[in-house]
Amino acid sequence: METTISDFTVPVVGRAIKANWADYYRILGRVPGAELSVGPFLTWFLSGVPDPFMNVVLRTRPMAEHAAEVIDETLAHFTDRKVKRLSWWAESNDPGTGLDRLLFDRGLIFREGGTGMAVDLLGLNQDLPVPAGLTIILVEDERTLLEWIHIASVGFGIPVHAERRFFELFVALGFERPVRSYLAIVNGLPVATSQLFLSAGVAGIYNVTCLPQARRQGIGAAITLAPLQEARKLGYRISILQASTLGYPLYRRLGFQDYGKLNFYLWENRIQPH
Repeated sequence: METTISDFTVPVVGRAIKANWADYYRILGRVPGAELSVGPFLTWFLSGVPDPFMNVVLRTRPMAEHAAEVIDETLAHFTDRKVKRLSWWAESNDPGTGLDRLLFDRGLIFREGGTGMAVDLLGLNQDLPVPAGLTIILVEDERTLLEWIHIASVGFGIPVHAERRFFELFVALGFERPVRSYLAIVNGLPVATSQLFLSAGVAGIYNVTCLPQARRQGIGAAITLAPLQEARKLGYRISILQASTLGYPLYRRLGFQDYGKLNFYLWENRIQPH
């Protein structure tokens, strides 16, 4: 097992949040049909799934006088690849410095992203109500993964026509660690998803979502606790995630604490196909 982290200071956890998140996209970048580019100035990942968080610029390094040229070439490539929406992650939480002027001039819009959060897995709040008829299962075969993909797609607003590509992305990773997926079932019907990714010494939680009709019933807490409990059994001390506004109160109830914002610039392909 990798060396795990147990230092809860802000600089250490902040680095681990970003490193786990970047490693997540890098492992997806190995999948056939995905595209991962690690260059001297930019690192980016394209999935083929029309979702801004499945197409991302992960890292921007200093570009000196060539910055505008590099950005223009990169955006032209995204357009050629027919990427509809993409998140260009900010290196700083201050939208008034450095790179932002070049991105603004090219139509990118600054967005305040989710809250980077972390929890001590030895201090999880597990005393939360669980709805009757709820079962959490580990995704271990293609049939269950197809169900997982459909629920995640509905929860995140990914169009039905993209579910096949979404499935191809994750089935190629297999069903073993470091990526493990979980499906919540209530009275025989799939209703919620979550995912565990082990990297950078921490346990990352991803793709937590519930069908709209299954929210505010304790299902979100249960589907989040499942990967947290597995990570703790494996010897991990810290779990991290990026919380949406909707999920933030739930994660606080589980014991997660804030470790800063993960902001980004939203790029949209405004060139319409002929």
